[in-house]
Amino acid sequence: MKVVMLAAGVGARLKDLDTKPPPKILLRFGDKSLLQYHIEIFKRLGIDELVLGVGYHRQEIEQEIAALGAEGFVRTVFNKDFQEGNIITLWTLRNELCCENPVLLMDADVLYCEELLKRLIDSRHNNCLLIDRNFEPGDEPVKVCVRDGEIVEFRKWLSADFDFCGESVGFFKLSAELAGKVILQTELYLHLGRRNEAYEETIRDVLLTSPRGTFAFEDITGMPWTEIDFAADVERATNEVLPRILMMKDNCCSEMRTKQNMGDSKTL
Repeated sequence: MKVVMLAAGVGARLKDLDTKPPPKILLRFGDKSLLQYHIEIFKRLGIDELVLGVGYHRQEIEQEIAALGAEGFVRTVFNKDFQEGNIITLWTLRNELCCENPVLLMDADVLYCEELLKRLIDSRHNNCLLIDRNFEPGDEPVKVCVRDGEIVEFRKWLSADFDFCGESVGFFKLSAELAGKVILQTELYLHLGRRNEAYEETIRDVLLTSPRGTFAFEDITGMPWTEIDFAADVERATNEVLPRILMMKDNCCSEMRTKQNMGDSKTL
């Protein structure tokens, strides 16, 4: 399985952090870039390839790929119209999504724990997204509304009756069939001149018009993650989310060492 990731945007809302912010995928948390965190997690989880849709400061991203020695694992696809809506980046990546195999479609500007992505990859559902039921209400989060176990809305604003809702993480597992439908819907949007739409709108259209049971969700409430849109998100990622991720990793390593020591003791 490969990952197709949108990383072309300017990140204009980070301008209070810096007059000329770097691409969000190059923001550093601890001693690593966000790109390095992605690559390390993907490799541990058996992902075959990462395809990045790039635009803003793409040379810097490609330099980071080279510095990480990841040229054989990461490919870039350039969106020359990156200042328009991210739906254009999705269209630029259409050949990567129109294939015979399932694919992971992901936002680049998310810091997250490995277990979160593993939950998506290991889901028994062919078409799936992730939701976090613990989120701050408002216009910014992309919300996933669920009624009777089915997704009934997927948008920043609420327009449906639901049993509960959560925030979308921005990660999607798509079968080859549904990925193809998303690209066809993207083509329709561009034909209608809707070049500044959020790419999630095309997924919403496919999701809500598919037969019941086609598209599912996995609940990752309680797992550490954050989307990075504003300077405050960078601070939260650094001071809250990353320490929790590192703590989870340390606990996992400790459990593995304990199990290994128990196994060695039984052998003796």
